[in-house]
Amino acid sequence: MTRSRDALEWTLRSERPGPAGYLDVRCRTYVQPDGRESDWDILHGPRTVALVAFTPEGRGLLVRQFRPGPGKVLAELPGGMVEPGEDVLRAAERELLEETGYRAGTAEVFLRTYLASFATHVRYGVLARDCRQVADPTPDAEEFLEPLVLERDAYTAHLLGGAYTDADLGLAGLVAAGLLRTGS
Repeated sequence: MTRSRDALEWTLRSERPGPAGYLDVRCRTYVQPDGRESDWDILHGPRTVALVAFTPEGRGLLVRQFRPGPGKVLAELPGGMVEPGEDVLRAAERELLEETGYRAGTAEVFLRTYLASFATHVRYGVLARDCRQVADPTPDAEEFLEPLVLERDAYTAHLLGGAYTDADLGLAGLVAAGLLRTGS
């Protein structure tokens, strides 16, 4: 099912300073080696997972959805939050099924990283292979999305192009899948 861009697009109604409850920003005061103090805004967040996922034929799976930061619909890696106490691979499998309707034949964590130097938010990259469609997507209430399956070359080009929010995980996933080489 292909949706029109309008079916996925959000409309900005207003903007105000301060968090709406989704982001938890705290101020930490550090004493530096020379004795001076400095304040730092630190973003606290849950663990998340993003998948670089392939069908048995080598096609790549993405999800078209609106992203509030960039303010537009992007073709993203499937993924989402890891629930408290949930195993990362279990969360990856759950998110893949919810967002695409696909189930992975195999899945492995290829990367664990922080969102940024000012964040406690830990992100995981998972490589999923032999993904087969077993159901229709069942997104969460605030997820308006559309699964997208691309041929390997188009998928690789998209991930190399960086027009999505988890580009670091996408590139590392291509390396883990053997589609990019590191070094000379």
